Amino acid sequence: MAKETLAGVELSHLDQPVFDDAGVTKGDLVRYLDAVHERILPELRDRALSVVRARLGQAAFMQKNLPKYAPDWIRSTTVWANASKREVRYPVCDDRRTLVWLANQRAVEYHPALMPVESHHQTHLILDLDPPDDIPPADGFSMAVAAALLVRQALADTGLAGGVKTSGAKGVHVFVPLTADAEIPDVAAATRALAARAARLDPSVATTEFVRDQRGGRVFVDSTRAGGATVVAAYSPRVRPGLPVSFPLTWDTIEEVRPSDFTVLTAVERLTGDPWSEAMSSPQRLPDELVAEGHEIPIARVVAMHEGKRRKRELSGD
Repeated sequence: MAKETLAGVELSHLDQPVFDDAGVTKGDLVRYLDAVHERILPELRDRALSVVRARLGQAAFMQKNLPKYAPDWIRSTTVWANASKREVRYPVCDDRRTLVWLANQRAVEYHPALMPVESHHQTHLILDLDPPDDIPPADGFSMAVAAALLVRQALADTGLAGGVKTSGAKGVHVFVPLTADAEIPDVAAATRALAARAARLDPSVATTEFVRDQRGGRVFVDSTRAGGATVVAAYSPRVRPGLPVSFPLTWDTIEEVRPSDFTVLTAVERLTGDPWSEAMSSPQRLPDELVAEGHEIPIARVVAMHEGKRRKRELSGD
């Protein structure tokens, strides 16, 4: 019996669940990604790509290295990883065939680099709004939306505008498209400044506190998505029951939806045009005063690291 093919890729096991308790099949995943390939590919093209793969009977895992068995027509790029002190050969998903091949490998999540290949310029400023873990998803998302509206106000106060999407979990992402002259240290600084401004607008809702047990049940405005970081792409599924999708929203409708509204089985029918492309169509220059303000704000991870060391010294009596 001939196997099914799509975009020149031979498919397999389409009737199996994507992973245990996924509630959808591998065929559902492949068909969804193919249906949105014209929308998701601009988010992936010309960028080193990390994927989260799922297998039956195993925990999902992040994969960065392109497997040795991958077809030779898949583009790749080599990046030095300081953490592991080695070169990593990432796939670059430039076309439909590559996307379908990755989907057939049970690649569920798509996390592109923030910079294009052979570029040292970050193309977007990103704020990741992360609600507390210990509350129901619907309540967490409502909190993240409230924080996103604070970010929108902070952006407007600075003369900037951004697009918003669900994270695919219970959080929210705000993206600001940037002009090509944005240097990574300045983008990181401006991100810290915007996070701080948003938190100051309503400290009862949002915080920039990196240490979880010090957030006081508030939404963490994560300003660390800069430089070598990644963030899940718009339209990417997530490894969660039902395979929810990171879905573009409008500021007018953000309070009317829930993440569960958008899954690989329902998202396509809710799409009109390409809302993410439209939201990202006007690159903006970072205001000098915002960048200067951010350079005065310590990096959250560094502050948390020093605080951890201080606590450890106190506990040891040194």
